[in-house]
Amino acid sequence: MEYDFVIFGGGTAGVSAAYIAAKKGIKTLLIEKTDVLGGSITQALVCPSMKVDSQDINTEFFNDLIKFSDRYNARKTYIDGNKAWFNPELLKLVLDTMLSSVNCTILFSTEPVSINKTGENKDFEITLHHKISSLSVKTKFILDSTADGKVFKLLDLDFQKKSDIFQTPTLRFLMSNIDMQLFSDWLYETDKDRNVTTVDKSGGQINLSTAFTRDKNRQWALSPIFDEAVKNKDLEYEDTIYFQVFTIPYMAGALGFNCPRIIIEDKEDLSNPFVYSNSLKQGRQRIYRLSEFCKKYFPGFKNAYISHISDMLGVRESNRIKGKYTITKEDIVSGKKFKNIAFACDYPIDIHSNSENKDKLEYIKHTYYVPLECLLSEKYDNIYAAGRIISADFEAQAALRTQMSCFSMGEAVAKDILKKII
Repeated sequence: MEYDFVIFGGGTAGVSAAYIAAKKGIKTLLIEKTDVLGGSITQALVCPSMKVDSQDINTEFFNDLIKFSDRYNARKTYIDGNKAWFNPELLKLVLDTMLSSVNCTILFSTEPVSINKTGENKDFEITLHHKISSLSVKTKFILDSTADGKVFKLLDLDFQKKSDIFQTPTLRFLMSNIDMQLFSDWLYETDKDRNVTTVDKSGGQINLSTAFTRDKNRQWALSPIFDEAVKNKDLEYEDTIYFQVFTIPYMAGALGFNCPRIIIEDKEDLSNPFVYSNSLKQGRQRIYRLSEFCKKYFPGFKNAYISHISDMLGVRESNRIKGKYTITKEDIVSGKKFKNIAFACDYPIDIHSNSENKDKLEYIKHTYYVPLECLLSEKYDNIYAAGRIISADFEAQAALRTQMSCFSMGEAVAKDILKKII
């Protein structure tokens, strides 16, 4: 089988690239190792997507995603204008429908075994493994949108040097059967900081967001409650390092939890299978404690229960590829100009640390731009990478890893390939 374009990884960047490429007439194959598309946004329950100013650069996929999502009541526009409050369960169906509408071929439960360059490095022969069978495909263009650069590893391509600092992962979960009226009224009265707690009662469903961390850079209204829970041994101190919740559109009575953070040692690496596995076990124990805490300390949670634990860790950073250009924090802060712009962003440098008072949220006062060369292999013009493995230094990646940017990364790759094919 031959395809113009083969994409590895059906997460936020991969589905965008696959949809746009197929929509433009490129014969496209999307390979996903699990049984569902969406990656972090569906399987890791990372929702809502954070709002960014993309300057309408490579936003065709996102605009179509909004239209398809509305067909299934799979999203809501929040009071801050963020259109990307998605329902993670319904989005699985939305993404299937989108890719089917443009005749993109998808292989689920499939991973690459080997990739060989042929024809003076212009084409690739790929061996794939699907459960108990294998198959081979050929292509001229490859996108690695896997979580940790698996394709780059198979091709023995270079990565950035690992940073001495790192971001902690999170294992998200949902709780259901919450009396949202009771909880939202109490929350809105308890926390009057509208930069932290917001409540939207329009559209027939109560939607809200709130947060608490151990960082001392602001006063947190929920601090006394968490302090009491730790004192009473209902929570461990580490359970309270970061707490954030959002409602889920069209899941009345449900909250999505952007916590708990997973505590790992400084020198450990999530690419180590033992560390990764232990992190999942640690996370599920923390989830149980947090759920019991909510039922005891928050009004409206008396009859609530855990309804979904994320199928995968929410990992914020992993390997970063070496591209033709490596964007840096200095590029972002200075507003450096580039010729081949892949996407625009204004999201802050957002670092989630293991340690108290070591989180970083550095706002950028302007929209900044990222060149296509950050998505192209340092050595080849037909091998791309998109997602959190973008060619960037540690702090720049912490600003570029959001789902909205990943959507635009994938689209930028697809449109660049279209130019080369034509």
